Amino acid sequence: MTPASEPVADPTRAAVRVVRFELSPSTMLTVGLVALSLWLLVRLMPVLLVLVAALMLVGMLNPLVAGLERRRFRRGLAIGLVFGISIGLTALGLFLTLPTLIAQLHSLIDHEPEIRNRLVGYLDGSTLTRPLADWLSNMQYGEVLRNSPARLLTVSLRAIEIVAYGVAAVFLALYIMIDRDRLRGALFAVVPRRHHIRFSRVLLNLETIVGGYIRGQVITCVLIAVFMLAVLLVCHVPNALALAVFGGVMDVLPYIGALLTIVPAVLAAYVVGPGPAALVFVLLLLYEEFESRVLVPVVYGRALRLPSSVVFFSLLAGGVLAGVVGALLALPIAAAVLMLLEELRVDLPGETEQAADRAVRREDEREEREYEKRTVAASTEDASAIAVEISRERKESEDAAEAKDRQTENTK
Repeated sequence: MTPASEPVADPTRAAVRVVRFELSPSTMLTVGLVALSLWLLVRLMPVLLVLVAALMLVGMLNPLVAGLERRRFRRGLAIGLVFGISIGLTALGLFLTLPTLIAQLHSLIDHEPEIRNRLVGYLDGSTLTRPLADWLSNMQYGEVLRNSPARLLTVSLRAIEIVAYGVAAVFLALYIMIDRDRLRGALFAVVPRRHHIRFSRVLLNLETIVGGYIRGQVITCVLIAVFMLAVLLVCHVPNALALAVFGGVMDVLPYIGALLTIVPAVLAAYVVGPGPAALVFVLLLLYEEFESRVLVPVVYGRALRLPSSVVFFSLLAGGVLAGVVGALLALPIAAAVLMLLEELRVDLPGETEQAADRAVRREDEREEREYEKRTVAASTEDASAIAVEISRERKESEDAAEAKDRQTENTK
């Protein structure tokens, strides 16, 4: 007989484990604050974009103001001259081009059926492009543009909103430059003093990156617009000014901008004839190659030093995350991230410290000791100015040494 003192456990019955998740009040508060921050970020996105645009304007115009200050102009007068001349040139350009541009855009819309029929006839001649010709012939975007008052009203309101945001960004940039010392002092007040030198270097490099990027974009866009206008006028292409302005605007997008620039110009030139269309295509293609290989490195200089793979990935990520605005901001953001990794002395995996890195660290320590001596009894506003001065002197010496090295390499 078996003893009956202990019951036999059923081996087919699995033990039940109860897992309980308990959130502490601090964790729940943190999650709530993160959710609230994300909601505010989404709601305030237009305000943040205005702030970013204003900071980019400051980065573009501040070197001009600093140049006038070095020539003994008072800062207020220098700011007034730079902003006045910039606004005057912009208004003059709009006054000279906007009426003609609007007239030519109307003409393009009116001639859209003719341009499309010519292109459909050309594509229909080959079996490979015949599906594209059928798709193009069935498109009704011309009628949508002509017969959709609600859509036109929406576009007009959006354009007015963009103009209002642009004006707000200009005034915000003006206020930031006028109150530079107080704003800089308030910004440095929230940063521990032992990090002021490094923080000032980051700000100077951000100004170089943003200012160089914006100035480079303006120069390259104006140059390609002028070149396109000259080519289209020589080839007697109608609505040359509208196409040139469109090409200049699209040039802000690397890689994609070239396609968006060449295709409309070639299609418009095809109305004149296949010969002018081929000439426009070849000349614009050669200019795009010249711009990417010669003009862009000269114009941007040290502002953007990004490998092609980083440029392509940044544009792709920026476009996917934030559309056209993301693509426009992708390159300066990528350059800023690489600069931060360099300035914060982040040791990446696989890297070993070299002699040059040790020399840079010793120079950082020397600057920090000098800063501590000069700011023993200084206010935050004065200390921030001293930090910027020390960092600017080092940056100028590094730029001079780099220019000397390039000159030495060129003479070899």
